[in-house]
Formats: sequence, C-alpha cells, structure tokens
Amino acid sequence: MIRKIGVLLISLVCINCSKEDNITAKIPISTLSYLPEGFITINEGSAGFSANLESGDRFGRDHDKIGDVNGDGVIDFVLGARSDDDGATDAGAVYILFMNSDGSVQSNQKISVLEGGFSDTLNTGNFFGYGVAGIGDYDADGIPDIAVASPVPPNNALYVIHLNSDGTVKDYVKNENIIANGLSAIGDLNGDGRIDLVACNPGSDNGGSNRGAIDILFLNSASQVEYSNTITISSTQGGFGVGLEDGDQFGGREVAMLGDLDNDGNKELAVGAFMSDGGKGAVWILSLDNITYNVVSKVKIAEGINGFTDTLVSDENPNGTFGANFGHAMCAAGDIDGDGIPDLITGANQQYEGWGYVLYLNEDKTVKAYDKINNTEGGFNINLPEEGRFSRSISYVGDLKGDGSVAINFGGGAGGTGTLYTLFLRPQ
Repeated sequence: MIRKIGVLLISLVCINCSKEDNITAKIPISTLSYLPEGFITINEGSAGFSANLESGDRFGRDHDKIGDVNGDGVIDFVLGARSDDDGATDAGAVYILFMNSDGSVQSNQKISVLEGGFSDTLNTGNFFGYGVAGIGDYDADGIPDIAVASPVPPNNALYVIHLNSDGTVKDYVKNENIIANGLSAIGDLNGDGRIDLVACNPGSDNGGSNRGAIDILFLNSASQVEYSNTITISSTQGGFGVGLEDGDQFGGREVAMLGDLDNDGNKELAVGAFMSDGGKGAVWILSLDNITYNVVSKVKIAEGINGFTDTLVSDENPNGTFGANFGHAMCAAGDIDGDGIPDLITGANQQYEGWGYVLYLNEDKTVKAYDKINNTEGGFNINLPEEGRFSRSISYVGDLKGDGSVAINFGGGAGGTGTLYTLFLRPQ
C-alpha cells in the first residue's frame, strides 16, 4: 500500500442560510507516516560549506554520521568525493563536516594526499572516498573515527582513520586487498564491543558475471581487518543460495542493518541488487544466523513482489545504464510509523529525478506500505533537477536538531560536483 496526500471532505452547514449556501470544503490531509519539516542543501557555497569543488568530484558519493568530533554536542558528518583530483586524477578525497544543529555547516576539513595530514600515496583512479563509514572511537581517545574505502586494484584498501578533534588525521591503518565499492557500518554484530563493516562489491563475478557480493568485516582492537573471519555472501557463498542472476550487482553501494524484525534471534540485513530485473532493481532482506552470520532465509522486494507495488522504469538512461536502480543505496530508519518494527529507507536514483522510498516493513520482511520522496511526493518540495540522481547515497543521522525530529542524508548530482540533501522529518 502506498501512502499519499489525500483529501478530507467536510460539509460546512450554515445556520439560517438557504440550501444553496451550504458547501463542501476539500481540505488536504497527509497520510504520510511522518511530518516533513524541511531540508538543507549542501554543496559548494551553500549552507556554510566553504570548500572548492570541481565538476566531476562526486562530493557526497557516500556519506555517514560520525558522532561529535569537535566536542560541541552536535553530530558531525563524513562525505566522500571519490573523483577529487588532489595529487592525481580521480585519486579521491573525503570531507569532515562540522555541523550546526540546524543542518548547516559550521566548518569543514578535507582529507586527501594534499590536505588533512593523510600521508599515504594515492594514484590515478584510486577513488579514495568511494565508501565511507563512521565507526565509533576505535582507538579509545574520545574522538570518533572513520573508515574509508579505496576500491580500485592494485592499490585497493580499506583505511581506518583515527581523527583529531579538528578533523585532521591523527594516524591510520591500511588494510590491503579489500574491494569496497560501497561501505556500511552495521553495529556490533559479533559482540566484541567494536563496530563491524560491510564492504559492498556489486561487480564481483562470484557465481556469475557481475552477480555481486558483500563481505562482512570484523576488525580487531588495532583497527586491522580479521581476514580469516570475513564472511562473504554471494550466490555461491554465505548461504544465499538461488535468486541472483548475472548482472544483478548484488551488494549495491550501501547496506542496512535492521535488527531482529521477527524476534527469532537472527538479525536482518537489507542488501540491494540495483541492476536486478533489467535495471529496475531490488532489495533483499537477509536473515543472518546469529552464530555463523550466514543467510538462513531471505525475502526479495521488487516491483510487484512482497508488497512493493510501485512501477519502476526500465528505459536506457542518459549515462548508458538501464532502469531505476531501486536498492542502489539504503539506510535503516528506526521505527518511523510506530508499529514496533524497524523501517527501511532506500531509493531509485535513476527513476526520473531520483526517488527516495520509505519502506514500512512487516515482521515477515515484506512491505506493509511505503512513502515516496521526489519533486511532487513526500512533502519536501525539493525541486530536484532532471536526472539529478537523488538518493544515489543515503545515510541515517538521527536527531541532529535535538528536538525529537529525525535527519536523513541523501546524495545527488552524481555526474557534477555533487550535492548533499539533509531532510528533516518527524515520525507520527
């Protein structure tokens, strides 16, 4: 069931008037499960962001909250700009954004081979910042840290960067030979007190051409990946079984840890396959065994399947790809509709200007209802540009303002400098 803006018909009866004087008023009502409370657009020269961006930098290609880095009581952000040219063409960079509670930027710090104290060598096409994640305080110095992916072989690596309070690099650990064309923090899956990561590899040929895969990464107290404990989930590993086809690009660019939807002791992980069904895309909800972390059951959400009824485009896009790319990015959203079941925010970034979706889930991992966020739906009136690829990246912020509202970050503008949209909503 899709939720829409409806119309409430109210009869207004005039006392001592003629029959013709009585009228029926049409009053718009919202059937959304949230109240939209505005948005902030962050790019070069707007909302306090002072860095100089160049066309093609892809600022906001990935992003995440990282906690309060500078100690002012406000959540701060990390954003990737994987095609920044500091040091070499497409070497990549990341930005630490120190935020104000209204969603504007107080100040920003760039990290690249030329700025921010990062001393490793990045070469042409390394795409440092393709994936980023806030990982909590890994080195126990009271300042939250970040993970940054540089996915292109032969220099592909996952960097765990320990930050100073000004957003510069204190030190870092380079974990080599990890391909992460997307990166997500998934909380402490194995109970060791440290946040775990998922590296997305939608181009993996494991089981077939571009079928895709994800790697669940556990890190030790020294910020090193425990390679021997890595769990790979694909069409041939990790218990996934049948369901993926060549070209599906399972893994997407982000995943979402939903928690235990059905109270069976196993946590549910949402993973996209954005080129599934001819590019229309799909989301898989995986139930992970609480000991082996292999898949014990799964549910596919796609056009006409398991409660998702929207029509997704399958036409060729101007960039030569096909389809809406539903499930390209996502984040866990908490319980927005108040039914006790966590919800999921995902997107179809090539559905016209790019559409966001709030999926309200059932315990059985199917879709109960959904809201759409675009130029005409969802209540935000963002005025997105045509083919703006809104929702190409998505991350959950939480209560940035400190007033009980929820902030969600959406990336857009994939082919230009890049843009971050922070949307504020209040669960009803």
